[in-house]
Amino acid sequence: MTAYPSLHMIIDGEAVTGGDRRTQTIVNPATGETLGELPLADTADLDRALETAQRGFQRWRNSTPQERAAVLSGAARLLMERQETLARIATMEQGKTLAESRIEVMMVAGLFNFYAGEVFRLYGRALVRPAGTRSTVTYEPVGPVAAFSPWNFPLGNPGRKLGAPIAAGCSVIMKSAEETPASVLGVLQCLLDAGLPSDVAQAVFGVPDEVSRYLLASPVIRKLSFTGSTVVGKHLAKLAADDLKRTTMELGGHGPVLVFNDVDVDRVLDVMVGHKYRNAGQVCVSPTRFIVQEDVYETFRDGFAERAKALRVGNGLEDGIQMGPMANARRPDAMERLIGSAVDAGATLNAGGERIGNQGFFYAPSVLSEVPLDAEIMNEEPFGPVALINPYRTADEMIAEANRLPYGLAAYSWTNDVKMQRRIAREVETGMLGINSVAIGGADSPFGGVKWSGHGHEDGPEGVQACLVTKAVHEG
Repeated sequence: MTAYPSLHMIIDGEAVTGGDRRTQTIVNPATGETLGELPLADTADLDRALETAQRGFQRWRNSTPQERAAVLSGAARLLMERQETLARIATMEQGKTLAESRIEVMMVAGLFNFYAGEVFRLYGRALVRPAGTRSTVTYEPVGPVAAFSPWNFPLGNPGRKLGAPIAAGCSVIMKSAEETPASVLGVLQCLLDAGLPSDVAQAVFGVPDEVSRYLLASPVIRKLSFTGSTVVGKHLAKLAADDLKRTTMELGGHGPVLVFNDVDVDRVLDVMVGHKYRNAGQVCVSPTRFIVQEDVYETFRDGFAERAKALRVGNGLEDGIQMGPMANARRPDAMERLIGSAVDAGATLNAGGERIGNQGFFYAPSVLSEVPLDAEIMNEEPFGPVALINPYRTADEMIAEANRLPYGLAAYSWTNDVKMQRRIAREVETGMLGINSVAIGGADSPFGGVKWSGHGHEDGPEGVQACLVTKAVHEG
């Protein structure tokens, strides 16, 4: 069995702990047991991290593509070598099934390998000008990046936040979620062990508002990259605006799923039920609002509830478990509030709607149907194991419901009608769309949303481009 590691921060390659720093207790969400004590940064730690990031940027901006590629591909190899250890640590501190954590390690390794190739494709261009003159367009690293990531993908989110700036030639101060610190430390250690200079990437933890205000007030930081809720994203965007820092914001969603009456309902259910309850629904692109055409509505609703009730819920480290606990004590409380409020408003509870067991943060896979549109759960991202299923008559009504909310991160649609597929692709307001598929991401594909779901992209060439600035040089 993998032992949970001792916790620290990493500043200039040094494991920082001890002293009179405040600490935060890290809890296993499956058992409620204490895993460790995490040291939290004070202002001296943050000042040191900023000074180190500034020094690291001056070094790394001048690194060659070969140097960056060697670090990223080397880290990818180390991630795969350490896959089982990293996956078990992520499951211990976040709760998701071990199978999901293993996939997450592979996702980061794939992203690092993609970026290792992308560093050779950061092309500029020469403009056509009269003889004797020259004009060029080049791309340069934006500068030190402050990167904040949440707890739901404790390996994948830090991988995105670290990989793109490093590929672009930037330095990074990484503040991942305090609930899942050992995972980000494991990812960063792979980069350092692969040869990343110690001053290029740091990992700090602390009281979130304190750390974000301090880092974003510093002129050292030139870019903010944030993944999290829309509310916090708006707050951080205002802080970044004071110094006109560039921002990438991957914010909340409320994923619509349009199911038309020409589909094989069982096939759709076989795919979507597992995807809905992946990571206990704590996924920003989770399918949540199922917008189902009337002819197949009852079959779809009943089949969804039946499959939800059959899922095996338990400790993610155990064999055969299909859904682990929620990540912290706040999430079951939120589920009880949102589901209870919806039922009070007239929704039908078809499955779940209750906690499981008397230890850990388990909540049953849940299904609500006939949910009033003004219910809070239909307008606030539930971020948990609950599917909302409502009937609709026409395609116009279904598309209108998909676009009703101010969110637009991910959407899904199931239909065999090619014309309808093209209409959905054109009219649904979203950053990512899966048609007869839930595979909406990849190392080479941009990941991001529209409207209140944020701006900018991670992954793909766009992820590196977001860490670059454009310079035009004209020579007479």
